[in-house]
Amino acid sequence: MKYSVIIPVYNEEGNLDLLHEKLSEGLQGLGDAEILFVDDGSRDSSFADLTRLAKKDPRITVIRFGRNFGKSAAMTAGFKESRGAILINLDADLQDDPTEIPRMVAKLDEGFDFVVGWRKIRHDPIDKTWPSKIFNRVVSKWSGIPLHDFNCGFKVYRREILEDIPLYSDMHRLIPVLAAKRGFRVTELAVEHHKRHAGVSKYGVGRTVRGLLDFVSVLFLTSYLARPMHFFGSFGFLSIALGLCSGVWMFILKLGYDVHFVNTPLPLLTIFLILLGIQFILLGLIAEMLTRTYHELQDKPTYRITEKVRF
Repeated sequence: MKYSVIIPVYNEEGNLDLLHEKLSEGLQGLGDAEILFVDDGSRDSSFADLTRLAKKDPRITVIRFGRNFGKSAAMTAGFKESRGAILINLDADLQDDPTEIPRMVAKLDEGFDFVVGWRKIRHDPIDKTWPSKIFNRVVSKWSGIPLHDFNCGFKVYRREILEDIPLYSDMHRLIPVLAAKRGFRVTELAVEHHKRHAGVSKYGVGRTVRGLLDFVSVLFLTSYLARPMHFFGSFGFLSIALGLCSGVWMFILKLGYDVHFVNTPLPLLTIFLILLGIQFILLGLIAEMLTRTYHELQDKPTYRITEKVRF
């Protein structure tokens, strides 16, 4: 099996028949392909619609969750049940066009491991577009990965990427960051974006807050997992330096301007910053010991080999 299309579904009645038609059109000429729908605990007729489609199309497999576990869980289940060497992710709302799958796959064939869709012109309300823009700019700046649309559900990538990256929480939107930090070649391709065909959006402003919190976790795990002391120690030394500056200023006020210690908050601030810095350094030591234990006992590598050449 060369291609696996993995589509999370949550309350998408009214979209699935047209989605199947467009998928059939988009997959023409690509060779062997399978379609995996993961029903993430839908409460409408989505599962019945998917079952009916599966009876007509032998390429379709339907996976059903007992309740709503979230998109990351749905993608993980689809990945584990799939057989394709190339994975294609789509949302079921038809805002991304399945007929553009050949363009995405062709971009992958240019030598990339991961192609992310870029909804250059979006047809969404402002309460979705602006939080998404903020999220994308923050993630792009702080990760150093020049993508415009990390949130786009239209993605094509090689199977070994998810074999190397565990998914949990809402990490699905940060797969490009995790992949790039592991040395995979990531790019983007502008795709057409449509208004929602039927149903309502399942996402709100709160998704941006959760996404930024997840990004902080990813940034730490990808940049400092093998050297946590560098992360916590930097904050520790900064806090101690600020505490010493506060103490020096406290004595300058006392000796030069006859300002008593009790008349300023500087003594308490000095002690607080120095103690906080020591705690950061001690936390870094504990994290360093845990990291070393994790890698040494489980023989976990901190690198990824792309290829070997021997003459």
